[in-house]
Amino acid sequence: MTRRTKIVATIGPASDDRKTLADLMDAGMDVARLGLAHNTLEEVLERYRRIRQVAEETGHVVGVLVDLPGPKVRLGSFGDSSVWLGGGERFSLVPGLDTSGGGELGVDYEQLLEDVREGDLLAVGDGSVVMQIEDVGRDRASVRIAHGGPVQGRPGLHVPSDRLSIASPTPEDLRKLDAFVDAGVDMVALSFIRSAHDIRRVGTEPYPRGPLLVAKIETRAAVQNLEGIIEASGAIMIARGDLGSELGIEELPHLQKRITRDCISGGKPVITATQMFESMITSPAPTRAEVSDAANAIFDGSSAVMLSAETAVGENPVATVATMARVAAKADAEFDYGAWARRIRLIRSDQPSGAANPITDAMTAATWRAATEMGVAAIICISESGFTVRSIARFRPSMPIIGFSPHRRTVRQLTLSWGTVPAQASGHVDSIETMDEMILAAREGGHVRSGDVVAVLAGTGGRSTDMLRLAVVP
Repeated sequence: MTRRTKIVATIGPASDDRKTLADLMDAGMDVARLGLAHNTLEEVLERYRRIRQVAEETGHVVGVLVDLPGPKVRLGSFGDSSVWLGGGERFSLVPGLDTSGGGELGVDYEQLLEDVREGDLLAVGDGSVVMQIEDVGRDRASVRIAHGGPVQGRPGLHVPSDRLSIASPTPEDLRKLDAFVDAGVDMVALSFIRSAHDIRRVGTEPYPRGPLLVAKIETRAAVQNLEGIIEASGAIMIARGDLGSELGIEELPHLQKRITRDCISGGKPVITATQMFESMITSPAPTRAEVSDAANAIFDGSSAVMLSAETAVGENPVATVATMARVAAKADAEFDYGAWARRIRLIRSDQPSGAANPITDAMTAATWRAATEMGVAAIICISESGFTVRSIARFRPSMPIIGFSPHRRTVRQLTLSWGTVPAQASGHVDSIETMDEMILAAREGGHVRSGDVVAVLAGTGGRSTDMLRLAVVP
């Protein structure tokens, strides 16, 4: 069985040259993530164009996800070398200062002193360093390092989200977003959202005319408003770093399972992110615990797993992606497809009727049943927006899904959908004859063979998926 779980890899200084990008695509990168927190807009746009060029030249279908920083608070730069902040040491947090050192830690958030109070514990990065506020003055706050550790570059400083004065997306987020919408980006991740209202504030056109909006779940408010956020977004990212700082690491495994279940039952892809293979930033292999974590995220139903610093600044990003691809492929082979489908059917039966598109909902469920009972070689799904593909993927069918769309952006957005092979359709489906053309295209692409039985799901008019065929590949 080929790998079904998708891999999102963050592109940074260690991976943005043309050869490494091509090697990452060969190794199994399905989606390239571009962060906007550490580079200028022009630098990230140049990386974006390079990814597009390399994918075109190598014949890979690769989606591009731009991650907006949101109201992320960061410390001033420590430089390129690692600096150790020792437990018990005292520093001054100085809003507006660009650098950190000499007893002063710069912070890029002018309202910090209004939002924190004495006794607050603030995590640095993903929690490797914790500092406690001892005093808040007029132009600085005094802090003591409660738990020491190494820092480098411009690490994040976690301030409880319910204290932050600024909402997400920020005006700067929206300015950067406009540039990437003009460039034709496929997906956009929104940081530190608290409700569906934050997603609606983005104001882009619905996909596929606009990018697929990926809501990052990393605040207490987002967990409380999860149902509305899932409904308003195109996909979900479980950002375990800040989420663990916000709610406590003991809550994280249970939240991860709940968020994954709710997303997949609603037909929305879900990305599990943060510290998947963090040891591979410097090590040639992940720890046993990291491998188990990745496999369990897949068993929980994750559509994709994400690599961050491992591929952005790590010593061997290509080996990291290749290792994740092997781990994911093995987990996919051991996945209990029957138990998952029964679980989804139970969840759907417990939910009130009122799906966004009840015809498509019913047709995808019928397709999964027919495909399973017939033991078809593949499900060929033809979709304008990708919605139908994502709807059938929630059942985690044991056979591959060939996701055709006439829209290039939809094809690239399907790189995030579990078990889906994205493919370009020659045009809109408006007859039985065009469905036959897609069967032939799947055969020519090497996805099915003559004599195979396939299920073909499509909409021949309107906005609903209303036709299912079982056919033998000529």
